Amino acid sequence: MKKYWLMKSEPDVFSIDDLAKQKVASWDGVRNYQARNFMQAMQVGDEILFYHSSSEPPGVAGLAKVVKPAEPDATQFDKKSEYYDPKAKRDKPTWFCVSVGLVKKFPALLELARLREEKALSEMLLLKKGQRLSVQPVTEQEFLWISQLAGK
Repeated sequence: MKKYWLMKSEPDVFSIDDLAKQKVASWDGVRNYQARNFMQAMQVGDEILFYHSSSEPPGVAGLAKVVKPAEPDATQFDKKSEYYDPKAKRDKPTWFCVSVGLVKKFPALLELARLREEKALSEMLLLKKGQRLSVQPVTEQEFLWISQLAGK
């Protein structure tokens, strides 16, 4: 059964425009256990809200989809990577990532402030106080509502 997700990225690190250029990218470097577990639950075809975080303003920049299921994140083994984890072992990796592909860049960023105005989104995890996970589930209704707001 298809699932829906929101994945956050800082646009100065990796933006929707970067994904548009690459077409497909590995969502590596996630170092939070709950976010990792969510990626391990993802399946090919799951749909993603691509969210620009730590930007002014933050918001949903477009849509992506999972094109390759979770596999060990190679950056955990790369001593030159900022995501290197000396505790990770190749025979028992700690960190995983999925590959995502661009579906659509929105004509304009759907700002967080605008999302907060929508009653239909009041229970969305993203809008809860203290919710900072870079990968989080969204309901199908939330996904469709946001897609409609953006003029999908």
